[in-house]
Amino acid sequence: MSKIEVNQISSQCGSTLTIGQSGDTVTLASGATQSGFGRTGTVDWDTTAKTASFTAVSGVGYFVNTTSGAITVTLPAGSAGSIVSLADYTNTWQTNAVTVTPNGTDKIGGINAPATLSTEGQSVTFVYVDSTEGWKNVQDSTSNIIGNEFIVATGGTITFCGNCKIHTFTSPGTFCVSAAGATPTNNTVSYLVVAGGGGGASLNTGGTCQGQGGGGAGGFREYKAPLQCYTASPLNGNPGGTAITVTASPYPVTVGAGGAGDNSPIGSEGPGISGSNSIFSTVTSTGGGFGGSGPSNCNTGGPGGSGGGGPRYSGSPGANPGRAGSGNTPPVSPPQGQNGGDGFFAGAPLGAGGGGGGAGGAGSTNTPGCHPGNGGVGVTTSISTSSLDYAGGGASQNGGISPCGTGGSSPSPSGGPGGNGTTNRGGGGAGGTGGPGYLYGGNGGSGIVIIRYKYQ
Repeated sequence: MSKIEVNQISSQCGSTLTIGQSGDTVTLASGATQSGFGRTGTVDWDTTAKTASFTAVSGVGYFVNTTSGAITVTLPAGSAGSIVSLADYTNTWQTNAVTVTPNGTDKIGGINAPATLSTEGQSVTFVYVDSTEGWKNVQDSTSNIIGNEFIVATGGTITFCGNCKIHTFTSPGTFCVSAAGATPTNNTVSYLVVAGGGGGASLNTGGTCQGQGGGGAGGFREYKAPLQCYTASPLNGNPGGTAITVTASPYPVTVGAGGAGDNSPIGSEGPGISGSNSIFSTVTSTGGGFGGSGPSNCNTGGPGGSGGGGPRYSGSPGANPGRAGSGNTPPVSPPQGQNGGDGFFAGAPLGAGGGGGGAGGAGSTNTPGCHPGNGGVGVTTSISTSSLDYAGGGASQNGGISPCGTGGSSPSPSGGPGGNGTTNRGGGGAGGTGGPGYLYGGNGGSGIVIIRYKYQ
């Protein structure tokens, strides 16, 4: 490598001096500085944040930290082309502002007076133009682009509660996480997954005081994340349940439909249909079991999130019991539901089915004297901000109903179709009661999926 040592290079003729050839790179040695070339319109950033008032130097950008209080920045004496940049270091300028003061008689935007920067996350660049306008702001950003401390997501119907965002799915959809938060704790979501309730059985024959099994409630599963402050149900799975920590990915959501109540023609009877599952990520809530019918069909209540009620049965007591379906099937912890109630026989015409199980309690067994087989109780949570009841079992005969109100009610002893479970609450449909008319079983209520997390 050749070396040339000179104090000055001058052009041989004209006023243009060329260093290097086209495509070459001219590099200053490490630690060397240049002068006389002017600036390119940018600054060199001082990465030591300023925490007290100071006088700026042309060609330098400063990160200004006003966490502890307001700061005054005095601009240098202006000369054409001078440039200074300022940026909000901790996003606190809206609380403690920065005052930018011109030097002497210099102006800022044509006025010899200080300017105030008071927008969160703001960054500005000033260039000195001339004595008429002085320092002009040529770049002002308030976009405040920062890393994602919390989840960013879309999907379902979105509502807000304080610092929490709530996504409610009443039909299938996708919970799409476009950005995850900074820590696993911030990425753990609260959820409610309720399946569709089971349908009630029909009894389109026979006299009064005869009823069929009510449908079981849809499976109920809830997890309250550590950052949440709402009142969860007694079945909250924290600790001991399935925590879901999301990443930047799409999460398909399935919302289970309620099972249809049986509508067998007059002179016959039949069981209801089980509800469908609801799914979010690794959590599946099982559809409620169907209400059983009898004595002709001898259908035991169906298994499911909560079990369907057993049917009325014939013969001497204990000879042909109308067994209920089992709840929490398949088993999870905490349990997603309870068993249905068994049917009862006390001699014609008093045979009657049991109530469907609910998330908070088993369905009751029908007892002598036209007493109802109530649906099992549901449970209450305020994950949606409103305190609502979910997953009550469908009743059997004589007006029985889940105390939480989401399971279908059965008619009086004189007969009538079973009531439907509540839509998007996973209630079981009620069993039909003997008497004149088309005494169908009630439909199970559809399920719901709710996802909640802290977003700011």
